[in-house]
Amino acid sequence: MNSFYYQGNRLFAEKVSLEYVASKVGTPAYVYSKAHFVDRFLKIEEAFGHQPHGVCLAMKANNNPAVLRLFAELGAGADVVSRGELTMALKAGMAPQKIVFAGVGKRDDEIAFALGKDILAFNVESEQELEVINRIALQMKRKAPVNIRVNPDINSRSHPYISTGMSKNKFGIAIGKSEKVFEKAAALPGIRLLGVHSHIGSQILSVNPFVESARSLRRLVLNLQKKGIRPELIDIGGGLGVDYIQVIDEPPYEAIEIEMPPTPKELMQTVLPVLGDLGCRIIFEPGRFLTANGGVLLTRVLYRKETEQKKFAIVDAGMNDLIRPSLYGAYHRIVPVQKNPAQKRTTLDVVGPICESGDFFAKDRPLPDIQRGDLLAVLSAGAYAYTLASVYNGRPRAPEVLVDAGSFSVVRAREKTEDLV
Repeated sequence: MNSFYYQGNRLFAEKVSLEYVASKVGTPAYVYSKAHFVDRFLKIEEAFGHQPHGVCLAMKANNNPAVLRLFAELGAGADVVSRGELTMALKAGMAPQKIVFAGVGKRDDEIAFALGKDILAFNVESEQELEVINRIALQMKRKAPVNIRVNPDINSRSHPYISTGMSKNKFGIAIGKSEKVFEKAAALPGIRLLGVHSHIGSQILSVNPFVESARSLRRLVLNLQKKGIRPELIDIGGGLGVDYIQVIDEPPYEAIEIEMPPTPKELMQTVLPVLGDLGCRIIFEPGRFLTANGGVLLTRVLYRKETEQKKFAIVDAGMNDLIRPSLYGAYHRIVPVQKNPAQKRTTLDVVGPICESGDFFAKDRPLPDIQRGDLLAVLSAGAYAYTLASVYNGRPRAPEVLVDAGSFSVVRAREKTEDLV
């Protein structure tokens, strides 16, 4: 389903005109669709069928408190990587026993805090981390539940910055050397060895890396079982990609190759036959899939400018609001909120107000000949947008709006300049 669509040449989120939203909250602003989030979550639940499982929202994608509350009500847990994220998840009503704590650099105070909250598991990234968790657990007279994160040395074929399952990456323990770490974990008095974890990357567009990883995990679990170590959980991480092109029914203004990611059903139809008979509950950590295409960034054109080589549309949002194009060279569709079929086309760089040449949303992009005052929507801004936002150049963060059918509410207010000082 596409929750964003044109009706009478005006762009809507569910039943709410985005032009109306902008008139009430200003620009730039993030706008989310509740219906999209619910639909995506239910698709994952359906894909698991009768397989015992848990779905943990990767909060790095979207950490808005109202969005977290929504997923908690649907039954989701959280994949957190800091005390801050854990606190936000708990405050939003997520059950501690549905929260996994990941990340290569957990501080001692974060470990103690999470242990005191009775979370489901720590995803342990190194042998030294395991020893630290054991020491802290003994000091607290607790047993810390842990999954050992293994690195299967698999190329997810995603952007190098978000590929996490290769031997050159900083994440996890080399799978070929991991059995000794599992044996050590099973023997430590402050550790309750719960399961196996792997996460090979983000925005993965094929089932093949997932299946390759699942086969590696299966071999590992079978070997551990032979040694008397019986994992209860297999956490397969996240990484399921999304289509950044066909986000709305309107085709893009330029010819662009579309690489369709697998659906949750297609993914689980290939992964569950590999792992489903091992007697383990499967944990899945989606983020982008749940939220990316459920959000847009509204921005208004401030100026048009031309040089000998370029035509620019300068807008009021910047890389401080959505850094993915600058950071990853990521593609985001940009469409007018008020469509004019008679408007001629041109080729533009859509850029922000930040004092960096890397502050852009699109380069050499075929677009309508938009002018000062026109309202635009940068699509697929529901994931890794606000969570990566900054106050660079002294620009307060934009508000977040959640649309629910025919109404909307501001679910995180626009920061004020006074908040920065």
